[in-house]
Amino acid sequence: MKSKIVGTLFFALGLAIAGTAAAENRGHRAEMHYDGRYNHGRSYPSHGYVYGSLPRGYVNVRYHGSPYYYRGGAWYRPYGPRFMVVAPPIGIGVGFLPPFYTTVWFGGVPYYYADQTYYMWRPERREYVVTQPPTGQPSQVGDTSSSNTDVYVYPKNGQSESQQSTDRYECHAWAAQQSGFDPTKPSGGVADSDIEARRADYRRAEGACLEGRGYSVK
Repeated sequence: MKSKIVGTLFFALGLAIAGTAAAENRGHRAEMHYDGRYNHGRSYPSHGYVYGSLPRGYVNVRYHGSPYYYRGGAWYRPYGPRFMVVAPPIGIGVGFLPPFYTTVWFGGVPYYYADQTYYMWRPERREYVVTQPPTGQPSQVGDTSSSNTDVYVYPKNGQSESQQSTDRYECHAWAAQQSGFDPTKPSGGVADSDIEARRADYRRAEGACLEGRGYSVK
């Protein structure tokens, strides 16, 4: 009898949690939203949407002692036992760009844009750091580019997140030097006719570098 009561309580608790998440999410227009600014042309989870679990392949980022989770250009924070999609705080950084980003230039300075968020490369931190939206109109808008994060990289030797960021940046820099293609630049910094071939060279070089440092690359 006691076990039945306990089981009933757990079942009711599960329904309550599911119902709360559903009620929270009904307050938003849709699970996904389309980001068309600068012809970015990609869809992302809507800010404020609540998920029961994090997407596969997320990165754990701590900022001022608080946990954030990053995957595919979207940012998440704990929300009770679940996870809410949020706008990242200004100043938080990651070692690699979102899978798809648009390079926009303001006053000769490149910003990398995705999901209503602007990133700048900070060499002293070796990170792409979320920054305040620049003012005015961009002097140049590049095509939406694919970064190295559309390749899945798994640490085989228990490398820390800090080490992973360092390795990914250094392998990116080496691959860009070897191939002449840099995915952080508009069109990779090469002629349109060379993009596909140079991008393939870049990915091969980057993959070889990461595998040599103890990663599985797929």
